[in-house]
Amino acid sequence: MIMTENNLYRGPSGKGPKIVAIGGGTGLSTMLRGLKRHTNNLTAVVTVADDGGGSGVLRQELGMLPPGDVRNCLEALANVEPLMGELLHYRFTEGSLKGQSFGNLFLAALNGISGGSFDQAVSRMSQVLAITGRVLPVTTANVQLEAEFENGAKVLGESKIFYCKKREDCRVRRVRLLPERPAALESALEAIREADMILLGPGSLYTSVIPNLLVEGVAQAIAESDALKIYIANVMTQEGETEGYTNADHIRAIFQHSLPGLFRLCLVNAAAIPSEVLGRYAREGAEPLRFDKARCAELGVELVSRPVSAVRDGLVRHDPELLAAALLELHAQRSVRIAGLGRYRTE
Repeated sequence: MIMTENNLYRGPSGKGPKIVAIGGGTGLSTMLRGLKRHTNNLTAVVTVADDGGGSGVLRQELGMLPPGDVRNCLEALANVEPLMGELLHYRFTEGSLKGQSFGNLFLAALNGISGGSFDQAVSRMSQVLAITGRVLPVTTANVQLEAEFENGAKVLGESKIFYCKKREDCRVRRVRLLPERPAALESALEAIREADMILLGPGSLYTSVIPNLLVEGVAQAIAESDALKIYIANVMTQEGETEGYTNADHIRAIFQHSLPGLFRLCLVNAAAIPSEVLGRYAREGAEPLRFDKARCAELGVELVSRPVSAVRDGLVRHDPELLAAALLELHAQRSVRIAGLGRYRTE
């Protein structure tokens, strides 16, 4: 059964189930574009460990939290005229602003007039863009991401992990935030506690998904929730981060950095990928993420396969509408409403 506007359960308020999506990068914003068509009760909880690109420049020069991942989510949920959308997405091509997006600068300006309160700046930008749902930084602490590799090498800074892994030619053993266990934004924890469905990913394993779970209270709140919890596996492995990984390797890494059994459902892609596209990815050291049903079962996780990807401009990506439909279908199938409580219990 594929959920549509006609058969989608929206609850007594008519706003749809309460969904919390946790992650960062383009994977999260892609998923949000599809989900916003099905529910108004949507909260994105976003990592703030980025230190590269335009975000890194603003972080270093203005002392603010990196705006890039948050800005991507705001753009995905925005309800504005096309021209405003183009303006936010515009990147300068010359001068000292070369490579910087106007959306990042807009958020930086709001951060300035909000007295350096990043969560307040995000809230103000949300109002300007009339977004569907909410976007919340997982923490307002000025955190950095450190990776340790299996050979003992360490590197500090999210943007440096790719290059260090290529140089060391071994897997990441663990990542941690510095300072460790920063305080979570209370509204993010509250959203997790009230959610009907909690989604992890899709996104870079060590730099988009796991950093959120290293923030104090986040993993515990997810574990204690009776919401339907789903990990959305990446379609392809990621060069410089997860070469050679299976989906079971992803799940084990998440559990090791958070809590065993944090979720019991993993959505994987079943759509075919053209051979010529696979060839281009193979030349870059990437391949479709391989499934290991037996190892997943050992970890207490069930695999659910749905066609949720598409090829655009030669790149394999999650399709926003296919992914949203699959997730809402799973919610309808796997959760039952607890009479009179306005809550869901996972079956």
